[in-house]
Amino acid sequence: MLRSVGSIVFWTFGFLSSGILFVIAFLIWAVTAPFDRRLIALHRFSCFWGAFYLWIQPAWSLRVTGREHADWSQAYVMVSNHESAIDILALYSLFRHFKWVSKIEMFRIPFIGWNMTLNRYLAIRRGDRGSVLKLLENCKETLDQGSSVLFFPEGTRSTDGRLRRFKPGAFEVALKARAPILPLVIRGTGDALPKRGFILRGRHRMHVEVLEPVPYEAFSGMSVESLQQHIRALIAEALGQTDATHLTA
Repeated sequence: MLRSVGSIVFWTFGFLSSGILFVIAFLIWAVTAPFDRRLIALHRFSCFWGAFYLWIQPAWSLRVTGREHADWSQAYVMVSNHESAIDILALYSLFRHFKWVSKIEMFRIPFIGWNMTLNRYLAIRRGDRGSVLKLLENCKETLDQGSSVLFFPEGTRSTDGRLRRFKPGAFEVALKARAPILPLVIRGTGDALPKRGFILRGRHRMHVEVLEPVPYEAFSGMSVESLQQHIRALIAEALGQTDATHLTA
């Protein structure tokens, strides 16, 4: 009962505060967009916006390790496992510039989705091949402009924390754009907020780990399928999951 009440308070506060934060985001966009081509200032505020909800939740703590592995002036294809709806909040806590790929329905959510549109984050319509092709082209343009692109290649959240099969999009982009890949590992978010339901669970520690980048030269000769299996194996190993045991559909 207490968890249900606490969850209602959290989500209600999140919705109401998002209205105020969106107004601030819009003002930042209006002032900086004419000269901030990549919308770095707006994204940095969006990082604060997302991380803020982790900071105010007393039952949650987040640790980030491995920042030193990446050259943050470099544009990466960032690839992360996906445990929970709050994964993006954890990745915002990196406070590094990226455009993330999300299903188009997310862009319709009041305030949060509108802010995603202002940031020029990248939308995909699932099951629409034309949308996929457009996304791949937009991702290449984004990388060419110097901004990293973030994918959740599982395509949907895991229900049990086990790594699902990877979809090829991120790896097609990396090969086409000749961009390095930055693997990211998220732990603990699925325990804090599982895929099914909106009831927040008790005290949980979350962890974002930045693995060592994989330079383009290391995979330039690989097929898309071989590359996605290779990157998936790196993330699975960091999670302590053997590929054979945890290769779920």
